Amino acid sequence: MAGIEIGKNAPEFVLADQHGKKVNLKELRGRKVILSFHPLAFTPVCAKQMRALEDNREEFEKHNAIALGISVDSVPSKHAWAKDVGIRKTQLLSDFWPHGAVAEAYGIFRAADGYSERAVIILNEEGIAQWSKVYPMSEVPDMGEILAKLTT
Repeated sequence: MAGIEIGKNAPEFVLADQHGKKVNLKELRGRKVILSFHPLAFTPVCAKQMRALEDNREEFEKHNAIALGISVDSVPSKHAWAKDVGIRKTQLLSDFWPHGAVAEAYGIFRAADGYSERAVIILNEEGIAQWSKVYPMSEVPDMGEILAKLTT
């Protein structure tokens, strides 16, 4: 999968988080946004990926960035999973319906599987794709690498 083209405007979206609160990407302008796509809730590597976002939240804030976890799971599933893995502050967004539409717009939806690639996309303060990487399904994205990319 190629993913989003660097230097291009990121596709806009409005998705509900694990509490049903709508998150509008456009309203996050002025901050860097880390879109952390993960295949499915209630899987071990995805849990580690989301906990890593939660653990690095303050460090992201130092770089004027917010991290959002995104998968095709429903809001109730995201809510139960967040409680299960101890996610309290990081917003976990539901790309449930239309199924995988945001992942598709970002070029990382695996249609044959029904879920996204494991990928991280960093948007700059103007909503332009600054960095993107698709990770192997078995690999937790490297937070050191992501933090380094926030400063470039």
